[in-house]
Amino acid sequence: MLFLAASIVLMTADHRHRHLESVRSALSVAVYPLQYVVNLPVVTGRWISESLITRSMLTEENRRLREDHLLLNSRLQRFAVVEEENRRLRELLESSIELRERVLVAELLAVEMEPFRRQIVINKGRREGAYDGQPVVDAGGIMGQVIHVGPFSSTVLLITDPSHALPVQVNRNGLRAIAVGTGRDNVLLLEHLPTNADIKRGDLVVSSGLGHRFPRGYPVGVIADIGLEPGESFAHVEVTPSARLGQSREVLLVWPQRIEEETPGGDEVAAIP
Repeated sequence: MLFLAASIVLMTADHRHRHLESVRSALSVAVYPLQYVVNLPVVTGRWISESLITRSMLTEENRRLREDHLLLNSRLQRFAVVEEENRRLRELLESSIELRERVLVAELLAVEMEPFRRQIVINKGRREGAYDGQPVVDAGGIMGQVIHVGPFSSTVLLITDPSHALPVQVNRNGLRAIAVGTGRDNVLLLEHLPTNADIKRGDLVVSSGLGHRFPRGYPVGVIADIGLEPGESFAHVEVTPSARLGQSREVLLVWPQRIEEETPGGDEVAAIP
């Protein structure tokens, strides 16, 4: 009862007059280490839980960001492919407008892999009106001619194939020659040109129209090298093709004007005015 009465008196005095504030402050300082030790397991458990949750969240966020990064990269690569394809198609269409011929865009399906053979397969055939001997060009110049036509695809013999020969002329002076393939990707030879022929490095070589296979005036290549051997009657003239034979993904099938009325399936061919 004595302690109870003392407690009531002390609480009343402290509540009304704040006489025990200094004592309470001193006791709180003395008790703080005990409170810290008692509360330490709770604080430690909360810190560990938050650390684990934060690590898990960071791991999940990192995984999601990696997936988003891969997805965006794949889309960006696809956009780059589409942009490059659009650029090539624009070049083809601009080339066809300049050439004033009826044309049809075709895509490559396969490339002949045998040494010294230069052939490709395209995705247009008899159904679209393709025919044997049809000229094939790209945005740079003549690529070759169709040698086999199927219902849905065609085989094209490139101008660099050793079995291919093309009547050409030097654009600067009209000098005529025959451009034959060498089996190498970027080399043609001009045959039967005398050593005193008026030719220079950098001269543009175009189709002459002789033989009625290729229309006249299509770019074939540029003279890259002229070799003059003592005692030889003809010069060794190398030409770099204008067409991107090893790079083009799309090509143009050309219908020369002289056979437009004779070619079957002409209604399916795109006409360039």
